[in-house]
Amino acid sequence: MPARDETSTEQRLIARYFRPLATAPGAFGLEDDAAIVTPPPDCDLVLTTDGVIAGVHFFPDDPPQAIGRKALRMNLSDLAAKGAKPLGFLMSIALPAATDEAWIAAFAAGLGDDAAHYGCPLLGGDTDHTPGPLSVSIAAFGVVPHGAMVRRATAKAGDSVVVTGTVGDAALGVLLRRDAGLAKRWRLSETFSADLNDRYLLPQPRNALAAAVLTHGSAAMDVSDGLAGDLAKLCRASSVAAEIDVARVPLSDAARAALAADPALIEPILSGGDDYEIVLTIAPPKLGAFRAAAKKAGVAVTEIGRVTAGQGARIVHDGKALSFARPSYSHF
Repeated sequence: MPARDETSTEQRLIARYFRPLATAPGAFGLEDDAAIVTPPPDCDLVLTTDGVIAGVHFFPDDPPQAIGRKALRMNLSDLAAKGAKPLGFLMSIALPAATDEAWIAAFAAGLGDDAAHYGCPLLGGDTDHTPGPLSVSIAAFGVVPHGAMVRRATAKAGDSVVVTGTVGDAALGVLLRRDAGLAKRWRLSETFSADLNDRYLLPQPRNALAAAVLTHGSAAMDVSDGLAGDLAKLCRASSVAAEIDVARVPLSDAARAALAADPALIEPILSGGDDYEIVLTIAPPKLGAFRAAAKKAGVAVTEIGRVTAGQGARIVHDGKALSFARPSYSHF
């Protein structure tokens, strides 16, 4: 039997499914070994990378369209929190040998839809087989005006702490995915259960708010490892403290219903991760303008606390500071 030509198989898959995503001129139709990105004048490149692995970041039987979109949206969320406009991305994907072409087609379709929607075309990457689980690694590129990137190390005492969207839905969605019987124990309707699962399956990066973050934020980061842990990271980087009131943390109707049935869920809600919202600090005089910009962008924002002098993040409920066994999601 003739030897299988892996190179031609790889090139055929790239040409069929991934070349249509490489719409930037500097990607050269994925026919070169590298790509070129030319940032606009007086702008800085913002670089970020994140990846997903089956069984760690998603369930192996999740829809391939959602896996592709989630991998890209995780990186877009980082760019949004820095106030950056997307330019493009590189992707390396390692596929188990048993992966069929229909799966690849669906994965590429989901990825392509988001690449077009967010203006973030594929620039290049690598495709491989793996004896292990499916993995996708993406490096995304964005731009901000020179010297303007919003860092996590620049919060100031007196700033307001603000978060976008709602917190905790994805973490609850993961718990439901692992044990569908929890929906009954939490007294959730089918609609609420579906809402929580959707938030786990498909993050909603706040790129529509990136310009407002850039203009008004003093410090920011995306909430990927839980609000409690990520706010603590921001405080540590900025050498400040912060106090937030649990009663002010925005929750969806589905999360509120689950929490009413099981108050212990406050821990995964605040520390479970996968929110992909933005937590940022804003000087109080700028808060009104930021709220107006968020409303125009169609993104809900909520003031949840204040930055103070000192160290660490305190989460207060009914006047008492909460402590969690696992204050932040970690892969290790």
